[in-house]
Amino acid sequence: MEYIPNIIFAIALMLGVGYFTRNVKKLIRNIKLGREVDASDSKAQRWKNMAMIALGQSKMVKRPIAGIMHVVVYIGFVIINIEVLEIIIDGLFGTHRIGLEVLPPSVYGFLIGSFEILAVLVLVAVAVFWLRRNIINVKRFLSAEMKGWPKNDGNIILYFEVVLMCLFLVMNATDTQFQELGSGNVVSQFIAPWFEGLSPSALYTIERTAWWLHILGILVFLNYLYFSKHLHILLAFPNTYYGSVEVKGKFNNLETVTNEVKLMMDPNADPFAAPAEGDVEEEPAKFGASDVMDLNQIQLLNAYTCTECGRCTSACPANLTGKKLSPRKIMMDTRDRLEEVGKNIDANGGEFKDDGKQLLGDYITNEELWACTTCNACVEECPVSINPLSIILDMRRYLVMEQSAAPMELNNMMSNIENNGAPWPYNQQDRLNWANEV
Repeated sequence: MEYIPNIIFAIALMLGVGYFTRNVKKLIRNIKLGREVDASDSKAQRWKNMAMIALGQSKMVKRPIAGIMHVVVYIGFVIINIEVLEIIIDGLFGTHRIGLEVLPPSVYGFLIGSFEILAVLVLVAVAVFWLRRNIINVKRFLSAEMKGWPKNDGNIILYFEVVLMCLFLVMNATDTQFQELGSGNVVSQFIAPWFEGLSPSALYTIERTAWWLHILGILVFLNYLYFSKHLHILLAFPNTYYGSVEVKGKFNNLETVTNEVKLMMDPNADPFAAPAEGDVEEEPAKFGASDVMDLNQIQLLNAYTCTECGRCTSACPANLTGKKLSPRKIMMDTRDRLEEVGKNIDANGGEFKDDGKQLLGDYITNEELWACTTCNACVEECPVSINPLSIILDMRRYLVMEQSAAPMELNNMMSNIENNGAPWPYNQQDRLNWANEV
């Protein structure tokens, strides 16, 4: 009978970690639906980006209020959960605060005391975030794409953090052995009087209940991440590593187009020649992207990493002038379509069955794509190195090169370049006429 709690704990731990592992495999499979991309260059710069941006939160603090609060929650939540290691050991082996047996009381007290202070700071930061989202109504949280589930998701994660921090403090406050230690209970000592007058057995029951709810809550939180925008807690690190290290605004060339241009410039080449005997004639590569499978793996990783913070949209000049474009929505739509494709694969035995839908048209409209000014403001603002612009450009490529569906203004400009050598509708011989009027 005495081992039953340990067995229950082990089962809960295996179920929680197992379900999380299953979802991680599904996540990796979905990302691998994209085209492979070589990111083996500039490794030193990539490691630096990950250390500075993901770990150091360097881009978050560009907006001080939200940035500092986020750093508090980030540091507090990560460090406090170091105690999960102690909880797991205690749960599996039936010990109680194993840290006190392997560490000097003063060191253990310092650690737990630091955790308690951070727990209070997290509660304060979460309260500020909740007020910003629900009372102050910061404009970037009021966009159309933030209605319904995205708004609820943002609040649910805040409630999760409040409950977990409170359970941690109550667990410490009702642990008689820990309170008698007199070290580390820097916050819980003020909570302990709330439970004065209760019998030792009642205190033990409250402490055990808080302990169980705390660890089970962490396991639930871990598995909730896959369904939440807070997946960025895990994906921010690989995303910042694989983020572009090229100069912002650099336009990548399509190899297929480059090869065609080389063929046209080769005086000895015959573009109409039949393939040599034994050669396999490859299907022409698709220009640009119309669905998530046409995007590359880093772009799909970007979609899963999006925090929905809206910094990109709040800095987008097209959005600020009333255009339909929202870079945040581009990333959310990409993730939603990718999830839809993943579910399709699950439902069809590992194979994708054409559902008659695609990212372009069913999720993202032509109007949104052509509203973009390609200014890179969204790329610069993103705190975790997401690049909405790359998806917009790839989808524009598809519209122009596959469907000849460029806006009239763009078609006129390209015709002028072809005929006049410049974007303007003036003959080359008339270019300097303006000087005669000076």
